[in-house]
Amino acid sequence: MTSISLNNTPSKSPSTPSYADIQGIVANDFEVMDKQVFGSLNSKVQLVMSVSQHVINAGGKRMRPLITLLCARMFDDNPSEQAMHLAAITEMLHTATLVHDDVIDESGQRRGKPTANATWDNATAVLVGDYLIARAFNLLVGFQSLPLLQVFSDGTCDIAEGEVLQLQHQHNPAATEEDYLRIIDGKTSRLFMMATQGAAILQDKTEHMAALGDFGQHFGNAFQIIDDVLDYSGDSDVMGKNLGDDLAEGKPTLPTIKALELLKDSDTEGYEQLRIAVQTGKTPNAAQLIELVSKSGSLDYCKQRALDETKLAQQALSSLPDNRYRQGLYQLTELASARLV
Repeated sequence: MTSISLNNTPSKSPSTPSYADIQGIVANDFEVMDKQVFGSLNSKVQLVMSVSQHVINAGGKRMRPLITLLCARMFDDNPSEQAMHLAAITEMLHTATLVHDDVIDESGQRRGKPTANATWDNATAVLVGDYLIARAFNLLVGFQSLPLLQVFSDGTCDIAEGEVLQLQHQHNPAATEEDYLRIIDGKTSRLFMMATQGAAILQDKTEHMAALGDFGQHFGNAFQIIDDVLDYSGDSDVMGKNLGDDLAEGKPTLPTIKALELLKDSDTEGYEQLRIAVQTGKTPNAAQLIELVSKSGSLDYCKQRALDETKLAQQALSSLPDNRYRQGLYQLTELASARLV
């Protein structure tokens, strides 16, 4: 795979490869990492092991650990056991946040599979999520790197604060775009930043921390905005949830926030319908509300915001070593944006 040239503004590659193609760039590292996610579980309590394996098995594409592996190889094109180990820890933390999310959202399924809270109960799911976070930090200590611990401990606090902030604004029709950005900076983007910056610390390339932080933050922002747009316009089978679920849960997502802003002056009746739905979580007319959000112009605005964030993420790559691993990071941003088409 040939590398692309990034100057101030990266040019789009002729064709965006699949996720499997990008993963294939670090195929051997990825395989080792994937095994380590399971191998790192060592609880003496069988229930902890059973629930942990259940939620990890139900995991997604392992995008965050893939980013760690690409970053590590970008700085040093040699297999790094430490990078693979850190990538596995990153996935463990991500899995813990998903377990807690499912409890908060009272989700019965994730990606078409029963959630831990549905299979066991809320208390068990929360405690196993706590175990995964504790185990991740137990493993981080083994690196004997205070800077690495600092990045991950600060980041984990930010993730928790983002989740609490989202809960604070749940069913709040007065939530603003600024509130939304603060929420997703914590609950989504921070782990992308940890995935990139952790690799730089391991490879002693801390001069690139700022660029990697910018990449992680902007890519994370774009990724979450795209997810939230797809809640109104995506394929429910592909997403593993029904369209409009975020609205029913009263989540302050950008499509809803912007729709309320646009409808307030242009469609008083539509504004009231949407405001009441956000406030109460009652959406018997879900299809009508989804159409209302779409026709307001909100989704077009959100798509442009996602593309702007994607461009900023791509620009952040320009100061990093130019090789096929950096190309892989660039292609991940293209792949995410392609979901909007």
